[in-house]
Amino acid sequence: MYERKILPYLNCGLDLVGEVLYGKWKLRILWFIHEGHKRPSELQRKIPDVSRRVLNIQLKELESHELVSRKIYPVMPPKVEYKLTDFGRTLIPVIQAIGLWGDKYEEKLKEVIIKQFPEATLTP
Repeated sequence: MYERKILPYLNCGLDLVGEVLYGKWKLRILWFIHEGHKRPSELQRKIPDVSRRVLNIQLKELESHELVSRKIYPVMPPKVEYKLTDFGRTLIPVIQAIGLWGDKYEEKLKEVIIKQFPEATLTP
């Protein structure tokens, strides 16, 4: 298992938020769980670019930060569902605000991303 070599800086709110939410897929995972997609297979269908391994790692991190909780059902094959904790639900307005900002500045954001990655394709 990966062991962190550099201790995190926890000097201000941005450091703390970055430590908890750092990860390419975490905001989307939280949003989709909020929308009702609770099983890892459902989340993977909603985020097809994420590998199962990375999805599981990020779910585990979100669980360790008490943003989501996991329930394992005693059936065969095992069934696992995730849900937002009360603490995790406090992030939904923040994620929604970030999404609205992205919608508002969509063209500008696409422009600056294409400058950095000219070979990138934008899907409608």
